[in-house]
Amino acid sequence: MGDVTIGVVGAAGRMGRMLVKEIAETEGTTLAGATEGPGNTALGEDAGVLAGVGELKVALVEDPAELFATAGAVIDFTSPKVTLMHAALAAQGRTPFIIGTTGFTPEQEEELQKAARHAAIVWAPNMSLGVNLLIALTEQVAASLGDDFDIEIFEIHHRHKVDAPSGTALGLGRAAAAGRGVELDQVSARGRDGITGARKQGDIGFASLRGGSITGDHTVTFAGEGERIELTHRAEGRNLYARGAVRAALWAQDQGPGLYGMKDVLGF
Repeated sequence: MGDVTIGVVGAAGRMGRMLVKEIAETEGTTLAGATEGPGNTALGEDAGVLAGVGELKVALVEDPAELFATAGAVIDFTSPKVTLMHAALAAQGRTPFIIGTTGFTPEQEEELQKAARHAAIVWAPNMSLGVNLLIALTEQVAASLGDDFDIEIFEIHHRHKVDAPSGTALGLGRAAAAGRGVELDQVSARGRDGITGARKQGDIGFASLRGGSITGDHTVTFAGEGERIELTHRAEGRNLYARGAVRAALWAQDQGPGLYGMKDVLGF
């Protein structure tokens, strides 16, 4: 069996370059192609040179249509609007599509689900093994403790991150809510400021900080009377996200259409 060919959209960005590097250095995978948005100064450049792994003879192009028609899988860490356009191409070509983009609205999430009727789509707010273990543990602990334990989710990221709470924090919130058998939208508490009154029992609170070059820290606190449990994951580099995305692309080769998560990829 030959290598799995994997394409990268947004290949000139920080995460895109890391994905190209991971594909180039992973046995059994080959870079199928790389794209960037209109007017990007990296168009025409070699993706491997940009990623620091040497020439791969794959130039960055603007039109992603051919990539989705020919690649064995495509990985996308761009923006919600762009990702949805790519999801339509994945559905059209029945191409396995791996999404690390965050910040989708509920309506945009519905569009992803529609595309997943025609292609295997793996979408996760975070691709790392450790974070997905944290998500699984959060659901388990929330199911084991009563709502007399308050749940608070704290996250901190670099100054350039544009959405808050992070997609990972929201994923942790959904896991905690699932453990308690409720919908997150019904119990989510965000952005406390001023005289807010006492904390409402059963709420799941969020706090977001931004600064410096921090890759991403997430902590879930279960605070009870006289004791608390804290589950924490600290990311020390973006390569762990690239590694997880490539793993998802390989896993998706054997899957039918559907919307999957890293929980499925890792067998949790």
